[in-house]
Amino acid sequence: MLVVAALGGNALLKRGEKLSAENQRANVKTAALALAGIVRAGHRLVVTHGNGPQVGLLALQSAAGPAETQYPLDVLGAESEGMIGYLIEQELRNALPEQKLFATLLTQSVVDAADPAFKHPTKPIGPVYDEATAQKLAAARGWSVAPDGQYWRRVVASPKPMAILEVAEIKLLVDQGAVVTCAGGGGIPVVQAKDGALSGVEAVVDKDLASALLALALGADRLLLLTDVDAVYAGYGTPNARAILRTSPALLQRDSFASGSMGPKAVAAAGFAAASGQTAAIGRLEDALALVQAEAGTQVDPHTIKVVYRS
Repeated sequence: MLVVAALGGNALLKRGEKLSAENQRANVKTAALALAGIVRAGHRLVVTHGNGPQVGLLALQSAAGPAETQYPLDVLGAESEGMIGYLIEQELRNALPEQKLFATLLTQSVVDAADPAFKHPTKPIGPVYDEATAQKLAAARGWSVAPDGQYWRRVVASPKPMAILEVAEIKLLVDQGAVVTCAGGGGIPVVQAKDGALSGVEAVVDKDLASALLALALGADRLLLLTDVDAVYAGYGTPNARAILRTSPALLQRDSFASGSMGPKAVAAAGFAAASGQTAAIGRLEDALALVQAEAGTQVDPHTIKVVYRS
């Protein structure tokens, strides 16, 4: 079975945790140990990951220097993709000494320059702030900011990915038995001119939507969207919240979820399951293998006829 597993930003850096190299290394090690179980169970594995906290920090560091050394988000996205990919590959090698082939690939995602997302930023990046600090920074730096759980963060444009440019290369690596880490941060956002020329754009692609697109292109058997909650909850944050154990793409999309957190995961899972006829699962990183085996999380199955809730 070919499994595409998408590591959420909170699986790599817990909410409120400092963006230190030590914290990120420790979290990536935990992630690698969970993912190793999928490979040991005999499955092929492609790993994708978020980059919101990391690319936001790089943007802050870039802005603190001279104007001529400030880099746009596509370049910073490439930097973060390489940094996180390095950590993931190294910890996967440590967790799977018997696995011989690993590869980390910088990946570009084609987006539409006319995507309305460029006018309506929704993607949280960088550190978290209290509301007063976030509003002060927004006024001083021209940011857009929005709530993210109990905190506030900078938000940037998140256009829909239309194509993953390196799909053929990823297929070659997977066919040779490599565990591949790619499409980090949703891939580096680029637009393509009529003559085929590529150029980067100021945005961060949603990694869940990019992961679903990649999984479809690879013909994956499972898509895992790994986060820090055990399942998708109907009525999340209310006294009537209920964990969804199994649902169909259409039934999942009847509910509404926060655009900055569970919303993209629900859209990505439903889109993959509906288009492929395979199952997508959303749940905790620690439950990665159980999610593949349909024993944990929220299973989005196109053959399901009614929603099953946890009793």
